[in-house]
Amino acid sequence: MSTVRRLVIDVLKPHEPSILEFTTQLSGIESVEGVTSSLIELDKEVQNVKLTFEGEDVAFDAIEERIESLGGTVHSIDQVACGEYIVADHPTLQD
Repeated sequence: MSTVRRLVIDVLKPHEPSILEFTTQLSGIESVEGVTSSLIELDKEVQNVKLTFEGEDVAFDAIEERIESLGGTVHSIDQVACGEYIVADHPTLQD
C-alpha cells in the first residue's frame, strides 16, 4: 500500500490557540515533517484554515486527533498525494 506524502485539509478552529501555536502543535506530530497553514476566512467565532502536511508517511488519524484536541474540526480533505514522490499539480483547460 502506498504511503501518504502530502495531505491538504480544510479545518475550522477557534481563535485560540493562535494560528502560530496551532501550526506549531501540529508540526510536532511524529509522521509530519512539515506543515503550512493559511488563513482562508475569519469569522466572529472561528477561523477557516487550509493545512498542508508533508512527510514520508503522513498519519491522518494522528493529525485529526491533534486538531480536535486543540478545539478544531476537520471540514474536508482537499488533496492527497501518495506514492514514491509527490506529483506536481498542473493546470488544465478546466482550471
